[in-house]
Amino acid sequence: MSLSNALTNAVSGLVAASRGTEVVASNLANAATPGYARRELQMAARPLVSGGGGVHVDGAVRMVQGAVLAQARLAGAETARAETLAGFHKSVSDAIGVPGEAGSLTTLLSQLDGALVAAAARPESEAGLSQAVSAARDLARAYNTLGAHVQDARSAADRAIGADVEALNSGLKRMAELNRQITVQMAGGKDSNALQDERQRIIDGLSLVVPLKELPREGGRVALFTAEGGVLLDGFTPASLEFTAVGLVTADMSAGSPALGLLRLNGEPVPPGQMGRFAGGRLAANFQIRDLDSPLAQARLDAAAADLHDRFAAVTPNPTAGAIASGLFTDAFSGAPGLAQRIVVSAAVDPAAGGAVWRLRDGMGAAAPGPVGNADLLMRMQEALGGLRAAPGIGAVPRSAASLAAELTSLAASGRLSAERDVTTATAQSSTYDTMLRQDGVDSDREMETLLALERAYASNAKVLQTVDDMIQTILRLT
Repeated sequence: MSLSNALTNAVSGLVAASRGTEVVASNLANAATPGYARRELQMAARPLVSGGGGVHVDGAVRMVQGAVLAQARLAGAETARAETLAGFHKSVSDAIGVPGEAGSLTTLLSQLDGALVAAAARPESEAGLSQAVSAARDLARAYNTLGAHVQDARSAADRAIGADVEALNSGLKRMAELNRQITVQMAGGKDSNALQDERQRIIDGLSLVVPLKELPREGGRVALFTAEGGVLLDGFTPASLEFTAVGLVTADMSAGSPALGLLRLNGEPVPPGQMGRFAGGRLAANFQIRDLDSPLAQARLDAAAADLHDRFAAVTPNPTAGAIASGLFTDAFSGAPGLAQRIVVSAAVDPAAGGAVWRLRDGMGAAAPGPVGNADLLMRMQEALGGLRAAPGIGAVPRSAASLAAELTSLAASGRLSAERDVTTATAQSSTYDTMLRQDGVDSDREMETLLALERAYASNAKVLQTVDDMIQTILRLT
């Protein structure tokens, strides 16, 4: 080998070691950067005849386990879906409360039962009658609050859908632009790794909204599909998603009604039956809350409120009065969705509304007080709470009012526990894939070992350069 070839080999070694050191430094600096993929320097032997021998640096390659990354995204989407649903069910369960807890539905119903028993024991006592009216008012307000809470959650889900659709459109547009830039960079032989890191970070974020599958295309581009096959990006023009949030969702609104919009894909509405293309992820969870879980919770509350209304309407001593106005609890829009939000104590017994508490003893339609010792109506009201009735919407089995409230509490708690189990399962799976991704990520110990190897290679090649220089100097002195 000639001295010139030895010099060329040593210089190429120095260049490779220098580039390797740059890659290691980049890995260490970006160890905590979201979306960053560890780089490895790719090198190849340079033919002696063409370049004088030595080593050729092909470039820095991103080290990504594609299969693991794909599964991690799907697991992350499932975790986002489960957490969103669990948050809703927890809020409903917390709002209903647990038996024995102050302010819970079962506790307030028990207080009304106790107040009616005390009032029947001393029907002449206005204090006792006032306490019973107050307990009834507290129970009605609890239903009002619960119904409003469910619709607030529904409105929040509707707004979240709008925000997620906006994020999807923004991310897909950025993805299309990155595809163009990466194609240009690679065609020009330039390093596009930083752009690919950004693209991966965007896909990771979007996959929490809708589970995504990434497929490679020519020129470094990628195509994006939902996990169920919906096309979001395949080329340089992304799909267009549209959704208009209504702001305030009421109990009478349903999916597809003029006021409660659907998701639109490329200008075409996606009916509920076709939402399977976007199954999984936060977007699907919020649609489920808005269109299924919240209406179901509202229907159960309405059924319980209707049962309460009907129990007291059935014991009125005034058969000529209308069914809506004759009971202790009234509803101005009987039969319409949202009864839980509207049910109130009859104005006839509410002093704040011009009523009088003695009507609780003598009847809602009574024009004047009756015998103060007559506890018949009060006892029948208390018996009505314990009577067995079926509540359509909750179950066909006849129950007392206390059992019905306990069933409502149990259903909410069961929904919460089921949702939390889903979160636990999804989180465990997601953590497993995250651990696998980290194993292929930046390991500082491994990077330092690589750096030491590069240092030795640099020193060795520098020693070759020094030796060649000494030999050349010796030759020059001899001549």
